[in-house]
Amino acid sequence: MNFFRGVIGGQPAGPQPSGAETIQKLCDRVASSTLLEDRRDAVRALKSLSKKYRMEVGTQAMDHLVHILQTDRSDSEILGYALDTLYNIICNDEEEEQDESEDENAQKQADDLGAQFTDKFIQDSENVTLLLTLLEEFDFHVRWPGVKLLTALLKNQCAQVQGVILVSPMGVSRLMDLLADSREVIRNDGLLLLQQLTKGNAAIQKIVAFENAFERLLDIITEEGSSDGGIVVEDCLLLLLNLLKNNSSNQNFFKEGSYIQRMKPWFEVGDDNSGWSAQKVTNLHLMLQLVRVMVSPVNSPGATSSCQKSMYQCGLLQQLCTILMATGVPADILTETINTVSEVIRGSQVNQDYFASVNAPSNPPRPAIVVLLMSMVNERQPFVLRCAVLYCFQCFLYKNQKGQGEIVATLLPSTIDANSISAGQLLCGGLFSADSLSNWCAAVALAHALQDNLTQKEQLLRVQLATSLGKPPVSLLQQCTNILSQGDKINRRGSKVQTRVGLLMLLCTWISNCPIAVTHFLHNQDNVPFLTGQISENLGEDERLVQGLCALLLGICIYYNDNSLENYTKEKLKQLIEKRIGKENFVEKLGFITKHELYSRAAQKPQPVFPSPEQMLFDHEFTKLVKELEGVITKAVHKSSEEEKKEEEVKKTLEQHDSIVTQYKELIREQDSQIQELKEHVASASSQNEQMQTTITQQLAQIQQHKDQYNILKLKLGKDNQSQANTQGDGSHVNGLQTEELTQLREEVEELRKQHTLLQTQLGDKDTLINTLVKALQTAEGTAGGSDNTELLKELEALRSQVQSQLAEINRLQTERQELLRRAEAGVSTSLDAAPGSEGSTDTAKVAELESRLAAQTSETERLQEARSLLEGRAGLEQQLASATSTVAILQTEKAKLQTEVQESKKEQDDLLMLLADQDQKIHSLKQRLKDLGETVEDEDDLDARDQTDDDDEEDDEENED
Repeated sequence: MNFFRGVIGGQPAGPQPSGAETIQKLCDRVASSTLLEDRRDAVRALKSLSKKYRMEVGTQAMDHLVHILQTDRSDSEILGYALDTLYNIICNDEEEEQDESEDENAQKQADDLGAQFTDKFIQDSENVTLLLTLLEEFDFHVRWPGVKLLTALLKNQCAQVQGVILVSPMGVSRLMDLLADSREVIRNDGLLLLQQLTKGNAAIQKIVAFENAFERLLDIITEEGSSDGGIVVEDCLLLLLNLLKNNSSNQNFFKEGSYIQRMKPWFEVGDDNSGWSAQKVTNLHLMLQLVRVMVSPVNSPGATSSCQKSMYQCGLLQQLCTILMATGVPADILTETINTVSEVIRGSQVNQDYFASVNAPSNPPRPAIVVLLMSMVNERQPFVLRCAVLYCFQCFLYKNQKGQGEIVATLLPSTIDANSISAGQLLCGGLFSADSLSNWCAAVALAHALQDNLTQKEQLLRVQLATSLGKPPVSLLQQCTNILSQGDKINRRGSKVQTRVGLLMLLCTWISNCPIAVTHFLHNQDNVPFLTGQISENLGEDERLVQGLCALLLGICIYYNDNSLENYTKEKLKQLIEKRIGKENFVEKLGFITKHELYSRAAQKPQPVFPSPEQMLFDHEFTKLVKELEGVITKAVHKSSEEEKKEEEVKKTLEQHDSIVTQYKELIREQDSQIQELKEHVASASSQNEQMQTTITQQLAQIQQHKDQYNILKLKLGKDNQSQANTQGDGSHVNGLQTEELTQLREEVEELRKQHTLLQTQLGDKDTLINTLVKALQTAEGTAGGSDNTELLKELEALRSQVQSQLAEINRLQTERQELLRRAEAGVSTSLDAAPGSEGSTDTAKVAELESRLAAQTSETERLQEARSLLEGRAGLEQQLASATSTVAILQTEKAKLQTEVQESKKEQDDLLMLLADQDQKIHSLKQRLKDLGETVEDEDDLDARDQTDDDDEEDDEENED
């Protein structure tokens, strides 16, 4: 123990050993001691020496420390000492602090030392697995050093440690549990660990995301106060950026999990925005970057469009626009907010329309676009802010023809309002101001208002500018060329190139793919000599880009020339180039554009990001235009007049043949669609026919069932009538009835009389209906000739005669009933006057007999009612049968017609195929002639592939607009 006291801090008793010797003795003690307390004291001593003697401890003690981690798992104190010691020899943070005043070589040596010990530790992957297992220990003295050690390993050798963790069972899940630790220091260091773990590894990023990382991180951000929180919020946001940036799977998971909606409260700012802390600025800046990651132009169009839609629906875009128009917001936050709003609205028609409706809180209110443009053309505003406003304006006009039309309309004479400042007035003011950066920004912004929009290019030709008093107005196109030519004269005295580059980019965008604008440009006699003069001169390096742009502008005038001006046809312009410039020299000057060092930088991404205003020369969309036109212009300049004539003739012939083929193809498509419709119609008619056949079969079965029921009822009625006829002779012997019974009998007879009247009325109606059905069936029999209808008619006549006979029987019974009533009344009066007591038994028997007859009449009436209902059902079925028969006949006729039309269509299609074969043979011969002449001719498969690609692009555009 005296030895340890000497090492840790006691006074040495004799000669003091060197550091390496002390460390060697400590390592021997760790390896050989059997008592846990001795080993713990030795590891504690190694920890105290690990910072001062980093090299010695790392070289001699690392294996012993790893052994301690493997064997002494039961003692948390010795585990903590071992982990702290390993952290001290692997981590470079302490060395960095000590070497701030030393040279770079010492710093590099320290970094190499940490990487060397890291390689030694992870050489055995089981060491990393062991460390992951130790992180499951809840003891603070084990878990916290383990987290720091793993973080240091990831900082030094990220890819190797990531690979071990990725293949380790439940490795990432164990690290995710750190976020749920109730001790903030472990949770916060766990965030730093996950930041290092998720760098540049998409597989680990996906695992972390699906371990519910988004939910946990957003909860921590909310608990810590969102944008007003501290460094923990910053760490959470950095981890979210690692998980989402360039990871489409995690972005989709974030959107589908409705986490975009939870971002809205982050951007709620109050009216008083003064006194923002540095941490709040950092947090809000990262939050804005997180929004931009979800809608970045490098993401797939479908995913970006979906996120833009969600941000509008949840109100996030509205909240960002509120920050945009708020006062007191720091400049860097305002700049990043403008960039964020730009990408949220880029290519989304709904979001662009909303942004156009946003007004600044001024008096009077002004559109947000106008306020932003005022900042862009104001040279006193910060450079990064002006670049952000330009990017916002470009994104507002991207694939937004409605917005382009609104901007151009503010320049037209009929829409100019003298009492308010419009976007067009600001752009014109910036275009012709003394500040070259304002010139460039205004020219690029105006070019974006014309991008891929032929209508607005033609509309902008109407714009007239008043240059000075007493002089007629000039067109905007002419004024741009005037400034160019004046700039060339002033250029000898040091004019800036930036203004001229911006104007040339505007002119190239304006007249490309617009023959009318080309004609207007060539109509000015000074333009072509100016361009040829610029291209032919031998100027310095700074002017080479201007020469290249002039060559591009002149090439556009050739390529999109409709030969409407006699002096400046395609052929004459090419002759002019050959005489004054030379074709090879012209192509060489044209190539100066793509060879410029700033060209490739601008072509990388849409956002204009430049280190300084002087390097702001190229626009992203313009680089696309150059790439598209450079090859075709070179080709057009080298072609001779005879080749062009031949090419024009062949093109016209091919166009004629193509138009004929297109017409035939359209005709074939129409006939195919018609044939398809006819087939569907035939199939529908067939299915309807089958349904009708099924219905007819069911109706015939029901009719047969009603026939059987009717026969049974007829037999029952015959037996009842016979029994009633046998009992009619006994009605004359009724006498001696009681007064009350007679009154009841009268009432019953009266009720039977009413029922009889009702039955007669109903039977009369049914008789009329039966007559109508008989006529209809006779008509159907004459047209269809069906034997089943004739049999039904006969059965119906028989049923009708049976009903008539039953009606006569009912009338006869009614007469007998009335006679019986009269006799009963006479018998009662006679018996009362003569001898009421002597005939009592006879009267009782007669009354019983009369009641039985009345009951029989009642049952007979009920049976007649049942017969009537059967007749009604039979009549309805017969009517449905007639309707179904006529429908089947009509469908059969339509089917025959459709089959005839299908045959005729097939004949026409065969004729068209013969014509197409002839046309294809002619086209093949013409293409062969072109190939013999040395021209490159695209095959039909290439054209079809290009058409398919164009169709796919149009579908993607429609989906983005949706």
